[in-house]
Amino acid sequence: MDLNELRKGIDEIDSQILELFENRMELCKNVALYKKENNLPVFQSGRETQIIEKVRNKTKNPALKNGTSALFTAIMDISKYLQQQEIMKDEPDIAFTSIENLEDAGKIGCQGTSGANSETASIMVFGDKPITFYQTFEDVFRAVENGEVDYGIIPVQNSTAGSVTPAYDLMRKYDFHIVRSVCVEITNCLAVRNDIEIPDIKCVFSHPQALSQCSDFLEKNNLKAQQYGNTATAAKFISESDEDFAVICSEECALNLGLKILAKGISNFVPNYTKFICISKDFKVLPDADTISVILNISNTTGSLYRLLAKFLAGGMNLDRIESRPIKNGSFDAMFYLNFKGNIREKNVQNLIKGLENELEYFKLLGAYKDYSEA
Repeated sequence: MDLNELRKGIDEIDSQILELFENRMELCKNVALYKKENNLPVFQSGRETQIIEKVRNKTKNPALKNGTSALFTAIMDISKYLQQQEIMKDEPDIAFTSIENLEDAGKIGCQGTSGANSETASIMVFGDKPITFYQTFEDVFRAVENGEVDYGIIPVQNSTAGSVTPAYDLMRKYDFHIVRSVCVEITNCLAVRNDIEIPDIKCVFSHPQALSQCSDFLEKNNLKAQQYGNTATAAKFISESDEDFAVICSEECALNLGLKILAKGISNFVPNYTKFICISKDFKVLPDADTISVILNISNTTGSLYRLLAKFLAGGMNLDRIESRPIKNGSFDAMFYLNFKGNIREKNVQNLIKGLENELEYFKLLGAYKDYSEA
């Protein structure tokens, strides 16, 4: 038997599998209608366990037992997704407010002080709307939740240093919704107040992200680093200190504070961008929203993440990002932060969200927005 004959045989079997799969999904649709009429849950773990155990026992080749388990698990996950779509198609829509623009913005909250990259992000989104500066990211989240400001600007990801982990940790704690995002090019420089050169610097102050973004420069010049709450506030501290300290901040910030720039473009990689999210207390959705962000927790069992991802695959929704953070309850369990492409106004997207909310131990919808992940 040659290769073409073997492939022909595979194609014939694939056609049979496809026909059987479609037949099975039609039966599953009827099961969904029955469950809907009788108010039964889509997910029945006992039934799934029985099916998986049955196919494992029927598998003649021991080396394929795990494979058949994976295959039928995937089939059941697709079936469950389709059943959820059928059962939930007449349910009320997820409530949100459609807005045309952000002209309702009065006060904007940012962490740091004037000259911070958050201020640049705010200007890109809101123009010259007044900004209230706060000492920490948590202060910004709290101000949004309490209604002190209409919108907050929070950095979440850098193209060089990765995720801003304190921001992700706060997303679970506070009630807010992401309205849009923006990318800011970060022009890190090394600046000082005193008339000194790089070998004279005792310590370099900046936000941990900026220090990480410029780690190669710091190591090359044997410079000691000290973390500070914000690049702009660190620059302000340097501008008021008589010590031979330096700061990593934006060139604009250094110039605004009258600092001397010793080195420009010191990031490990250039260009260097930071993504900021704009958050609101209310669930508002702009016309161009194409990305949805959620937080969720899944059971720490074999295949649980795979089964979660299968739902998005079945729905034809592309996952842009998965971020995990420890729950911090003494266990090694993690929360997952997901961004996926989808229009919140479409019924199939809403049904997926509601299905996850009903099925998972913890689920939180963070918002629907336009993701400007590229500058």
